[in-house]
Amino acid sequence: MSAQTETYQFQAETRRLLDLVVHSLYTKKEIFLRELISNASDALDRLRFEALQRPELVDGSRLEIRIEADPASRTLTVSDNGIGMTREEVIANIGTIAKSGTRELRETLKEGTSAEALDRLIGQFGVGFYSAFMVADRVSLVTRRAGEPDATRWESSGDGQFTLSSDDKPTCGTSITLHLRPVEPDSGLEDYTDKWVLARIIKRHSDFVSYPIVYRDQREESAAEGEAEGPAGEGPKTVVVEDRILNSMQPIWTRPPAEVKQEEYAEFYQNYFHEMEAPLKVIAARAEGLLEYQALLFVPAGAPYDLFYQAFEPDLRLYAKGVLIMERCAELLPRYLRFLKGLVDSADLPLNISRQMLQQERQLTLIQKWLTKKALDSLQNMREQEPEQYLKFWGQFGRALKEGFSSDFENRERLTPLLLLASSNDPQRLTSLKEYVERMKEDQTEIFYLTGESRAVIENSPHLEAFREKGYEVLYLSDPVDELLVQYLTEFEGRKLKSVVKGTVRLGSEEEQERTEKELQAEAEESAALLQGLQKQLDEHVKDVRLTNRLTNSPVCLVGSELDYSPQMERLLQFGPGGRPRQRRIMELNPKHPIYLRLRDSYKQSKDDELLKQYAELLLGYGLLSEGTPLHDPVAFNRAVAELMERSLTAAG
Repeated sequence: MSAQTETYQFQAETRRLLDLVVHSLYTKKEIFLRELISNASDALDRLRFEALQRPELVDGSRLEIRIEADPASRTLTVSDNGIGMTREEVIANIGTIAKSGTRELRETLKEGTSAEALDRLIGQFGVGFYSAFMVADRVSLVTRRAGEPDATRWESSGDGQFTLSSDDKPTCGTSITLHLRPVEPDSGLEDYTDKWVLARIIKRHSDFVSYPIVYRDQREESAAEGEAEGPAGEGPKTVVVEDRILNSMQPIWTRPPAEVKQEEYAEFYQNYFHEMEAPLKVIAARAEGLLEYQALLFVPAGAPYDLFYQAFEPDLRLYAKGVLIMERCAELLPRYLRFLKGLVDSADLPLNISRQMLQQERQLTLIQKWLTKKALDSLQNMREQEPEQYLKFWGQFGRALKEGFSSDFENRERLTPLLLLASSNDPQRLTSLKEYVERMKEDQTEIFYLTGESRAVIENSPHLEAFREKGYEVLYLSDPVDELLVQYLTEFEGRKLKSVVKGTVRLGSEEEQERTEKELQAEAEESAALLQGLQKQLDEHVKDVRLTNRLTNSPVCLVGSELDYSPQMERLLQFGPGGRPRQRRIMELNPKHPIYLRLRDSYKQSKDDELLKQYAELLLGYGLLSEGTPLHDPVAFNRAVAELMERSLTAAG
């Protein structure tokens, strides 16, 4: 066939336009192969669709995408036996980018565009086709439309013009040949004729394209045993040519979960996410409706070391029609579920023209909302059906899950049953809020808790003395995030959560409470001078000095009002930007403790304010140290200890 070549000029802006495509739309040069394979897959889809009405378009051969590399000539060819194009379609489709102009493309990138316009831009040959110029100096294309006898050759160096000519092609489809640029240092290019490089890129970006991606592999093999060997032990070589399929084609998440064994899920998870252990839980889900997508999530067996670092990025991957779009799509799940690994595949996502980012956020918001509920429901199922597995999960990720109470108000009712907390009931076993409520005393109306740096610190807190004596259970909250948890989880089943270091303590029956209040009031009136004197000495640090019924063994403790920070929260805030000034707390004294009784009697007789000052410093220091809070003035505390020790020894001598 005579090949009459015609030359077409792009618009004058084309060079700038191609520069924008090559340098601005794509973050990695290897993306070009994903784009060409995606275009080929689209062409195969279109052929299958049209063949429903015109069966003669299909000749019975397998629909496939072929990759051929020639290291000697530095060429890479991507071909398909899909729908192909006529000469007019080549001009219209491949010329779209030239006709759009730089200004229009810039506006598309800046302002977004409709789904219909995006289809025209991406389509079978849209902007993605021109990504080939990131790695090639020259691109040639031969295509033949299914059902048409003639083929067309398109060729361009991206220098402002392209040529069209007739060509011979025995079958329908399209072949694109890239004349690759040389691999130079700092070019960002790899050797795209290397079969291992190609296999890695396809595995990473196009492994789940639904058509086989076939690589024509050539290798040399030694002659069969028994044949004559040449000099130096070198036998004759045989060139073996064979086809290798580089992609797995059928994504495991598209198969019905009932047909997939747990071992298959585990193998996929370990290979795909490079994990040594099988996942604790597999969450396979499908959504249908206005937005259709499939998801496969995994609960890892262990937490990564950087899970609680600010820079941690969740391993959540986004696919569109089996093609990887984003490797780290944090928007698929809320931050507190960042420990989940997995992927989402959708054919309905409105992508921008580089196929790398989402064009709109509404669809992603819907996906996140649905996935979050599905994940939390699956964790609840694990909690009920697999308690031992859930304990392992909680030990690794419970701290992260607690973060959801301060950010995900919509799903708080789903989060609450998932909580497992330490308590004074059983040092070896965690408890849920429901179990706590079931064990509450008949006269108990509140759920008591105490926050602190560790269980050991909490267990030795003087604030627990009265609760322990009367047998009231107290939750031990030792994670830093627990301070946020109790600010947003304020009640459960109509019972308020109350900190044992805030406000006053009301334990026992109403009769017992009234009797205790009368006794404290009578003692406070008798010791008014002492309490006022201590308040005067400590006014900089405490806002009130009063008697309490929360202590049984300790002489003093410090508490806050209901609106104050807990000691643990105050310490955490001290480490924040600029720190926070310390709160003026309330000092509570144990009216039955020998130290209080002797101090009360001594002050009645001597009115020695200097001695009272020393005791005030010691009592304040005792209260701070017992809760794990640093002293306000270590020097003054040490001086008071030394002087009182000296005075005590002098009196004893």
